[in-house]
Amino acid sequence: MSEPIRITTPLSDADVERLAAGDPVLISGAVLTARDAAHRRLFDLLQAGEELPVDLAGQIIYYVGPTPPRPGAVIGSAGPTTAGRMDAYTPALLAQGLKGMIGKGLRSPEVIEALRAHRAVYFAGIGGAAAVLAGHVKAAEVVAYPDLGTEAIRRLVLADFPAVVANDCRGGDLYREAPQAFRGTKGSEK
Repeated sequence: MSEPIRITTPLSDADVERLAAGDPVLISGAVLTARDAAHRRLFDLLQAGEELPVDLAGQIIYYVGPTPPRPGAVIGSAGPTTAGRMDAYTPALLAQGLKGMIGKGLRSPEVIEALRAHRAVYFAGIGGAAAVLAGHVKAAEVVAYPDLGTEAIRRLVLADFPAVVANDCRGGDLYREAPQAFRGTKGSEK
């Protein structure tokens, strides 16, 4: 595996364009969190022509509902949730300037096309390592929808948060390409 690429938010088109499916990354800077309920609210506001409670331009949304922090901790466990649950809302948010998302699992063809159209990227987080990932969160504050509890929109400050580019802005898809590459090499070793 190659050396991780260090990226810092907010992301520009140039930041996104240099990333390819399969690239390991270390993400630093502020990101937003949002899960199903928050996505639905954001989408409904857009459908009604209303202003969003957060500016999405250049932002990354981390699909996470962190657990409450232990005394003295910034945040509790903070592992990625399944991204596909946000697929119905994602193209509309990308149209608002969202540049990246962190989650786990496959994205729909509509999201992959929207990543191309809006020059954005989807990062796969490391599932099953929620406590370890929480160590990369240096600050956390609720910025919208506090009534949603763990699913409120938070602003997190990350330091070298590990992820892998799953879908790039050119249609590259690690979930599709990696198995094909494996099948192509399997059996070629003697």
